[in-house]
Amino acid sequence: MADNNKTSELDKQPLNQEQLEEIMGQYDRDFAYRRLQGFMRYFTFAFAVLFSVYQLYVSFFTPFPDQVHRAVHLSFGLGLIFLLYPAMKRRKGHNQIPWYDYIFALLGVGVGLYWFFNYEALFNRIGNFNTTDFIVGGIAIILVLMAALRIVGIPIVAIAVAFLLYAYFGEYMPGFLEHRGVSVERLISQMYFTSEGILGTPLAVSATFIFLFILFGSFLDRTGVGEYFNDFSLWIAGRRIGGPAKVTIFSSALQGTISGSSVANVVTSGAFTIPLMKRLGYRPEFAAAVEASSSTGGQIMPPVMGAAAFLMAEFTDTPYSQIALSAMIPAILFFAGIWIMVHFEAKRLGLRGLRSDELPKSKEVLQKLYLLIPIIAIIGFLMSGFSPLRSAIYGILSILVVASFRKASRMSFNDILLALENGARSALGVVAATACAGIIVGVVTLTGIGLKFANGLLDLSGGMLLPTLLMTMLASLVLGMGTPTTANYIITSTIAAPALVALDVPVPLVAAHMFVFYFGIVADITPPVALASFAASGIAKSKPMKTGVESTRVAIAAFIIPFVFVYQPELLLIDTTWYEAVFVTATAMIGMIGVGAGLIGYWMRQMNWIERIIAVAAGLCLIVPGLITDIIGFGVLGIMYIIQLVQNKKHASSLPA
Repeated sequence: MADNNKTSELDKQPLNQEQLEEIMGQYDRDFAYRRLQGFMRYFTFAFAVLFSVYQLYVSFFTPFPDQVHRAVHLSFGLGLIFLLYPAMKRRKGHNQIPWYDYIFALLGVGVGLYWFFNYEALFNRIGNFNTTDFIVGGIAIILVLMAALRIVGIPIVAIAVAFLLYAYFGEYMPGFLEHRGVSVERLISQMYFTSEGILGTPLAVSATFIFLFILFGSFLDRTGVGEYFNDFSLWIAGRRIGGPAKVTIFSSALQGTISGSSVANVVTSGAFTIPLMKRLGYRPEFAAAVEASSSTGGQIMPPVMGAAAFLMAEFTDTPYSQIALSAMIPAILFFAGIWIMVHFEAKRLGLRGLRSDELPKSKEVLQKLYLLIPIIAIIGFLMSGFSPLRSAIYGILSILVVASFRKASRMSFNDILLALENGARSALGVVAATACAGIIVGVVTLTGIGLKFANGLLDLSGGMLLPTLLMTMLASLVLGMGTPTTANYIITSTIAAPALVALDVPVPLVAAHMFVFYFGIVADITPPVALASFAASGIAKSKPMKTGVESTRVAIAAFIIPFVFVYQPELLLIDTTWYEAVFVTATAMIGMIGVGAGLIGYWMRQMNWIERIIAVAAGLCLIVPGLITDIIGFGVLGIMYIIQLVQNKKHASSLPA
């Protein structure tokens, strides 16, 4: 018995920094890098700082043609990836750089600089490339695939290789997939010497907007804002019923402004919130699920959403400010859905909020409120019509100014260097993912497979909207299992989203892209490969698969909202008035209460299974757009509310005084 108590106490202890880094490295390849020592540590540090300095320099002065800038961006990325990321994980000596990785790093830098030194010559011999060009281009393709395998994972590399094989063996493909086939030379020139391959739009967005927003997050993190988010969230939500879980939601939504990774968000805020939830009385699986769901939602939280949002702006030719604005109401509904689930679970278990002595002092929280100014500033820049590029630059400058307000947050020269280094390292996964995804986009452009796939999807679904949406959802979830959101979005937006736009009653372009974007994100919490859920389970010491199932239940709103905004684009603020948007949001919010109460099994009291089914059905009626469904939903939930209220009063009056 004593041993069991001892084990229980150990389970409640928070993990140390080394254990947290191990979890991040296990579930997020971005954090599985070599911890180098000696000269190579200083060299890679300087190389990463130089990468960030180069990006800032180009952002201010734009001295190079686009193709040259993208190639140099790629050369920095490839060089650092081969030096920092081992080919094989969990092997002895993985912190040492083997001789072949030095060669790969040099080749990675070389293929990028080949564009830098031969730009005019390459431009002049377009369509008539020589043998050296083809050798360099072939090496570039291989290195991009190798780099993506190390830092992004097997799925995207497998898809890219499959697309290359499809392009080459097109004449042997069955049915509508058949095409003439593409020669090796044509493939290489398309992949590395045009703007429709590796150096295409995805990498272009990485080399401009994404890198600088990642750098913005890195600088923000050095001011201590991550820790402040936890304190601020505790101060706002800690006293409420089931306080720590609500703190998790609030903190993760804020963390999403500086973290583009679900797993990183889980570990950063979860190390603090998960033990707090367990200590209050939440089950380990539920505590981990709340953290995983909230952290995943950070990527859809404006203004600084996941990296894929910048790609969406480019692919749909929509200003980023409009993308962020369109994402606002769905994001609010997403987090409101989790909040409702947490609230009813806390009421069901009879959990309290935190005591005053467990909360940060109001004076201390308010004194640090200035740390939020850069986030408010960048929202202002984006909404005022500044380009994302300029907004990110001014955002970084605002951090340096704001950080100087108080000694505790003031950034030293060393802090600035560390922010530059961390920003470059954090961007490497995006560099590899966008370069590898460029191969897929290049093949789609070369063969027309995107249109063929969209037509095939329409044939399978009979051209009907709901079946097409369901197939697109499944494709996004499957592709998202183990694939970063950025890569997932590029693939699905290229192949699946066109099917939605090509329907007889076409889906608005932004709604179609937002649909695949959403499901690419929630793949991080959807079993069987739910990386964010598994990372949270590592902190909570819960069962991984059970945590994944629980995460799906807690984040049920994420599986409903995309269907709603496809049928009701007003939710994305597309062609609507403010009062229509308010009405749709309000009905959906009330519907979430019904769904949440039904899934948890508690509203104003414990509910039986028949009441739960009725509550979920009524909630869905309110969430699904339509006057008739709204009336049914309001009526049923209103009757249930009155019945429970009356029963509670009767129960209270029957109790002895």
